[in-house]
Amino acid sequence: MSAPLDGIVVADFSRVLAGPLATMTLADLGARVIKVERPGTGDDTRAWGPPYAESGITTYFESANRGKESVALDLTDPGDVARARELIARSDVVIENFRPGLFAKLGFDWDSLSAEHPGLVYVSVSGFGLGAGAALPGYDFVAQAVGGLMHITGETGGDAMKAGVAVVDVLTGKDAVIGILAALRRRELTGRGSRIDVNLLSSLQAALVNQMSAHLGAGTEPGRLGNRHPSIAPYEALRCADAPIAVACGNDAQFARMTAELGCPQLAADPRFLRNPDRVAHREALVVELESALAADTATAWAARLNRIGVAAGVVNSIGDGIALAEELGLEPVWEAVGADGRRSAQIRSPLTWSPAIPVSASAPPRLGEHDESVRAWLDADR
Repeated sequence: MSAPLDGIVVADFSRVLAGPLATMTLADLGARVIKVERPGTGDDTRAWGPPYAESGITTYFESANRGKESVALDLTDPGDVARARELIARSDVVIENFRPGLFAKLGFDWDSLSAEHPGLVYVSVSGFGLGAGAALPGYDFVAQAVGGLMHITGETGGDAMKAGVAVVDVLTGKDAVIGILAALRRRELTGRGSRIDVNLLSSLQAALVNQMSAHLGAGTEPGRLGNRHPSIAPYEALRCADAPIAVACGNDAQFARMTAELGCPQLAADPRFLRNPDRVAHREALVVELESALAADTATAWAARLNRIGVAAGVVNSIGDGIALAEELGLEPVWEAVGADGRRSAQIRSPLTWSPAIPVSASAPPRLGEHDESVRAWLDADR
């Protein structure tokens, strides 16, 4: 089975995370992705270390750039700008995240390019859109702050906290991929390309889902609840004999099974805990009762017992522990990408599993300008 994006060429003018993550996903799906970088420095994340991989490349850069070719072009040099124009002409998709207006100064605006290449899919990634927020610099941390995610993250009464990973960049990258795939499908039907604009703030707000709906539909202003869910109980971290356990009890039947397993079945008949809204209203009392029962055994033991009866529960793992769990479950979470020079890069696998299986690019994240010669020769071939 061929990869679904075989034959698609992507000119990647993006850097840092949202854009590069999107184009890496396209590479995983079979597209040829040519990453355009600044001579001498390249993508900003090439300098975002430590930590560094054995190759000397920062692990941050390696996280979002496998399966790509790198060409170094100086976009202040007329000759290299001409090369970039040739690359765009040979591409199906172009993606950029320059400050709004800078790409257009090179003559690479949507109106000009779509007139020359009507089938082009043109993607712009920004922090806050192309209107009144166009001049605002966009980084994930700031988007988490101003978009409301930090406001609902952290302990009750404590400081607002960011998520432990650049989750807004990740979400925006995935939104970009969705738009690109839809645009390529529409091009199949109409022959016409599309312009797609994605921005960190809009992707974050769409991802707030139930919390956003609570604000819009009920006029509430969600706040920080630590590990607790605003609408479900128990759905939080509960103390056991040695460590906390994450418990997600999604309905009344699960709660009844849980209390029976904990040796306190009477709680399921207690009017305070009879239905989920009751449990949410009396959460503090419920936690006292549950943690009293959980104190009889370890978090690992309780997780196994609760999972056996269909109640979701798990210990709080490190990232390494999480990888080990995925391996135990047969998910094959890690694979090794190999560079042309033999260097190896451990990579987390794509979350997509295909049947029949598709070939996956195994090339390691490129060194800066690694493919200058081959890409320039390819561009020159049809002159």
